[in-house]
Amino acid sequence: MSTRSRCPRQLDGRRMASVHKFTLLVMLLAYWSTLSISTEDDLLHCESLVKGWATSSHNGVEGDKHTLRDLLFFLHVPRTGGRTYFHCFLRKLYTSEQECPRSYDKLRFDPTNPNCRLMVTHDDYSITSKLPKESTSVVTILRNPVDRVFSTYEFSVEVAARFLVHPNLTSATRMAARLRPKSKSVGVSTLDIWPWKYLVPWMREDLFARREARELGRVTEIKDVSNSYNMKDMVMPLHEFINDPIAHEIIHNGATFQVAGLTNNSCLDESHEVRYCVRKHPELGQYVVDVAKKRLDNMLYVGLTEEHKESATMFANMVGVQVLSLLEALSSRIEQAANNTTESSSQFRDSKPRSSNQLQSSIQDKKPSEVPSTNVGTSDENTTVVQLMEAYEVCISSLRKSQSSRRTTSLKRIAPANFSKEARLKVPNIVLQQILSLNSLDVQLYMHAQGIFAQQQKHLAQKSMKMEMQKKTLRNSLGRELDFTGWHGICWTPWDIK
Repeated sequence: MSTRSRCPRQLDGRRMASVHKFTLLVMLLAYWSTLSISTEDDLLHCESLVKGWATSSHNGVEGDKHTLRDLLFFLHVPRTGGRTYFHCFLRKLYTSEQECPRSYDKLRFDPTNPNCRLMVTHDDYSITSKLPKESTSVVTILRNPVDRVFSTYEFSVEVAARFLVHPNLTSATRMAARLRPKSKSVGVSTLDIWPWKYLVPWMREDLFARREARELGRVTEIKDVSNSYNMKDMVMPLHEFINDPIAHEIIHNGATFQVAGLTNNSCLDESHEVRYCVRKHPELGQYVVDVAKKRLDNMLYVGLTEEHKESATMFANMVGVQVLSLLEALSSRIEQAANNTTESSSQFRDSKPRSSNQLQSSIQDKKPSEVPSTNVGTSDENTTVVQLMEAYEVCISSLRKSQSSRRTTSLKRIAPANFSKEARLKVPNIVLQQILSLNSLDVQLYMHAQGIFAQQQKHLAQKSMKMEMQKKTLRNSLGRELDFTGWHGICWTPWDIK
């Protein structure tokens, strides 16, 4: 069933916003009306369906999963910090020509395009069915499920509150429609991206309704300002948010459904029915989380939001170094082809990948005060990691400042409500326990991701130790100190330790 809806221009703003919520409810009700069979038969039907889907989804990755392939797919689970990796790592490693056109927009690109080497999107794992499987590496980041739900709620409110500058919902909705990109060649709006295209209009309508109630005098005084997450006169309380059907459809166990490829944005025809069966019969959820765990096992890299600095350093070591090495090799092949064919020379130079030297140049182009000086007398691989991390720290600092400024401006419109780590501590334990219960599959998946993360740390430590031993052995055999600049050891991949 399609999740897209179109509204005639004369439709008033409130109905235009409501159509998103109506679409989601229709998807759920469709199965309740069509599967009019007994509970026992329904369970048997669902069990057969979910088992069949799980069996077909357990196809493993052939070859070495730890080696970067031609196309890198960053499966961005919302509110995990993936945007910083996109802007502050990947856009420094890949050229704009190598980024698949309109990332964060469902398959409006040609995956067979040889220049398409990076895709970063909120699409779920099912999109890999449209990609060259043997040439695609997948990476992702997971977050503590409770924090992810908090952050999803906060961001939905923050973005929706930006529209409160308008006098009414109709005006806000019309302006939002005008601001959306008209051409596929330009960027995409937050309102065009899953899941925000559902969550933000829903929250926007709610914020305007509460403001209207205050203006009409139905609310004369904001009585309780001690808990920003339960200030119902200003904003939808957190406990209402997590119990709404939209939250059940999109947010709860969202990471598991996204990695499993079963969101309401899935490319799979059977995804809606599988998701319905799992929600109606929670015991079937184990099949889904087992598939998601297996897919994490097969990924090139799995990061953790809570281990930010360690995850970023690990990403630079595991992914960044390989990207540079792969693109260096590609650059050499392109240059060789250019020497042989004058015509192809001009074609390839326009999309020539960045080399490690170009990365260093991009860092040096910044003001001296923005980038700390480095004088690293280690291998070229380690120097590259230092360069990546320096550029990343400068970028993320700037990104955080702009995000913080925008967030502050937005939340002023719903003052005295204000979201912060300190404010979260005032949320009753019963609400936290309910979030955990509603996200039991995500809790399992996150714990599995923590185990993978620990293994990645172990492998990198072993790899570093092995390289140092190789250097020491070479020094001893020659009886003198050596300059190891440019030496990458026996194998350039950081996963040479099995």
